[in-house]
Amino acid sequence: MERPGRGGGRARVVVLGITAQYPLAGVTWQAIHYLAGLRALGCDVFYVEDSGAPPYDPVSGGIARDARANIAYLAAVMRRLDLADRWAYWDAQGDAWHGLARARVHALYRSADAIFNLCGATRLRPEHRQGARLCYVETDPVYEQMRVANDEADSIAFLAEHDLLFTYGELLGTPSCSVPVARFTWIPTRPPVVLEEWRRRGEGVAYRTIATWENKGKNVQFRGETYYWTKHLNFVRALEVPRQSGVCMEVAMDPLDPAVRTELAAHGWTLVDPRPISADLDAYRTFVEGARGEFTVAKDIYVRPRSGWFSDRSVCFLAAGRPVVTQETGFSERIPSGRGLLAFATRDEAVAAVRAVEADYETHARAAHEIAVEYFAAGRVLGAMLTAAGIG
Repeated sequence: MERPGRGGGRARVVVLGITAQYPLAGVTWQAIHYLAGLRALGCDVFYVEDSGAPPYDPVSGGIARDARANIAYLAAVMRRLDLADRWAYWDAQGDAWHGLARARVHALYRSADAIFNLCGATRLRPEHRQGARLCYVETDPVYEQMRVANDEADSIAFLAEHDLLFTYGELLGTPSCSVPVARFTWIPTRPPVVLEEWRRRGEGVAYRTIATWENKGKNVQFRGETYYWTKHLNFVRALEVPRQSGVCMEVAMDPLDPAVRTELAAHGWTLVDPRPISADLDAYRTFVEGARGEFTVAKDIYVRPRSGWFSDRSVCFLAAGRPVVTQETGFSERIPSGRGLLAFATRDEAVAAVRAVEADYETHARAAHEIAVEYFAAGRVLGAMLTAAGIG
């Protein structure tokens, strides 16, 4: 069924993302769930990267010397989605367009009903502002809201460029969350998942997750406190969970500090090389589908303010029928916790949650998939976003 647009035909939606800029499987699956989900809703979907940001080289871990490998990666992903003639990438270093030509992209913006600025990938320019509903899709909440509260002019200007502001911080603006949002209106949303992409394959042996030990660059000072855009502080608090719960736990992570690796191993964590998993979409999916469940923590900046954030990676585990035990961010006020998805605030609660899953694994596995269907299915999540944008 087609979703009608403003011109009477199919609603045209452009997704601005970072798939080529960061050619990593987790980033790519996030974009896939938007692109495939919007298309399944009857939208005329296109994907564009025209931020001009330098591409990342996952081999060296730094900036790529040129964008050829990144462009080839993006082209392969678009072919996989049957969008081979519906994508564009602007290589700012040489002012060269790949996929669709510049003129075609600008015409696309003129005819679009909505532009989804996924992850805030792009600083909007005049060519984007030609009638489409400009929708910021914030996957990492709290950072911008605290900067706005601190009167940071660049954040205020960036957000003001958009017509609608969606956020994974579902509790922003509620009494449960300590972050002020008076200047802008935020529409709660959550990570969509295309359920057909994920399957349950056996029971698995280990609880798994994929993570970066320490993120840097987006800590925020707010009301005399520092809020950290990193998980390692909460991983440290959960170090004893594998040993105390008596289950195998694997984390695809490569801490650069040998002392950190030694500490994790001493507490029962198995470290897996994340590079081959992140380099290939199917390897990433196999890693998720082959887990017994997911055990993970959240970034400090999501947890302490009770943002209500939920992970797009955890949604993949749920869709694959893998129980998820994850740190409470306040999400359980909107998504039920206790069967299939279990929230914890302390180490003892984490251990108890894992033991509860193990005591009745099949019940929790079925409930995990049911939660994905009821709360994260792409049709539900993206349909609500399109309705909010006045489309269909």
